[in-house]
Amino acid sequence: MTAQRIRRVVIVGGGTAGWIAAAALVKQLGPLLDITLVESDEIGTVGVGESTIPTSRRFHQLLGIDEPTFMRETQASFKLGIAFENWTREGDRYFHSFGQIGRQASWMADFHHFWLEAQAQGFGGSLAEYSLELQAAEAERVASGADAPVQYAYHLDATLYARFLRRLSEPAGVRRIEGKISKVEQDPESGFLTALILDSGERIEGDLFLDCTGFRALLIEQTLDTGFDDWGRWISTDSAFAVQTEAVAPPVPYTRAIAHQAGWRWKIPLQHRVGNGLVFCSEFLSTDAARQQLLDAVEGKPLIEPRLIRYRTGQRRKAWKKNCIALGLASGFIEPLESTSIHLIKTAVTRLIQTFPFSGIGEAQVDRFNAQARHEMEGVRDFIILHYHLNQRPEPFWERCRTMMIPDSLAARIALFQESAQAYQAADDLFRVDSWVQVLLGQGMTPRGHHQLARMMPPGELNRVLSGLRAGISGTVRGMPLHAETLARYCAASQ
Repeated sequence: MTAQRIRRVVIVGGGTAGWIAAAALVKQLGPLLDITLVESDEIGTVGVGESTIPTSRRFHQLLGIDEPTFMRETQASFKLGIAFENWTREGDRYFHSFGQIGRQASWMADFHHFWLEAQAQGFGGSLAEYSLELQAAEAERVASGADAPVQYAYHLDATLYARFLRRLSEPAGVRRIEGKISKVEQDPESGFLTALILDSGERIEGDLFLDCTGFRALLIEQTLDTGFDDWGRWISTDSAFAVQTEAVAPPVPYTRAIAHQAGWRWKIPLQHRVGNGLVFCSEFLSTDAARQQLLDAVEGKPLIEPRLIRYRTGQRRKAWKKNCIALGLASGFIEPLESTSIHLIKTAVTRLIQTFPFSGIGEAQVDRFNAQARHEMEGVRDFIILHYHLNQRPEPFWERCRTMMIPDSLAARIALFQESAQAYQAADDLFRVDSWVQVLLGQGMTPRGHHQLARMMPPGELNRVLSGLRAGISGTVRGMPLHAETLARYCAASQ
């Protein structure tokens, strides 16, 4: 494509995506690059991505971020998983927890096959009893730090997170320019982006541009006309209200996802407030009714007016086109159900760092980046659709989700599990076997068969092993401090 040496990186847009990219690039490749971030305080950000998954911990370690400092400055709390309420039918509840379920006993069969055999023989209890993270979450206990026995993520204030990353990035060498973009210049022959023109008249040249402009997709779509694959036929929600409320109880170490007649509602507890939102399909619930439904459901005093967010689910046909890479909402949006938005930003930035085009942008490199991004997004898409598709709720919205055609890739996964309880994680998949198993079983699917390896164990051995696992988990949970105690000791935010 181009043999031009890539040194000048221009990040267009701040917010979570922009400052994640800036912090990572300057930390890992700072001496080799000239990094500029352009943002305008007049342009707001979505700023409601307040829930993460455990990959954020590893990303922070790469950046050398001190965990207690980060958590204090973002008012973060711990997250051990997500409680799904009313998703199969009204009154049902299951948990998608982090970490491993049970213990990997054999390369031939995952743990849930041993548990299914125990169920067939009339013992073994519930699968939930074999998840340390789930049991700790229900007991509202958590341990922190590198040696913690649990896998955890964070609930955080997205606006404070962007400010925290900015404070790390600017002293390290990122140049921030305040201003609104009035024009994007392109090379007349190649179509590559060459410069941004601000309202002030300032001209900012670059070799590589990162589009972090959110749903506007100023560079990747408005300028380069990349195209968008709409997933609305599979994910019917198109709107959300978000509101912050005062905390009325100590924060629990998990997110709540509560289904309602036309979507679901989130509850994300931070140290000093709660993030709330109501996701809905506007075809089945009016804007006014959705707003009131959210306000009727929250428990504390609202701190802001509920904010309406309209969105389309889907992804750009190319995340990288010419010398522009789209990150975050500019690259696409699935929906916030499994807290993957921040993760997808971080994996895209990590891929860029690993294959940075110092000597020029090559076609094979771009194709590989786009293929990985597409596969990753499609895998997350299928996992989200799974929650909606496997339901027994009577409302028209849920009936549509239950009876709709689904992607062939997801249909094959469901059929495989239904036939033989087989689940898998492919090379570029985000969600592990345990994640698929928890949601498939939690949404009410009972497999017709399972691996028979456990039948080869001596009589009584399977029961003894499972009983020992349950006892070990219970003992570990009892030894953990309460979530509120850990926050107060480890990372208490100022009032």
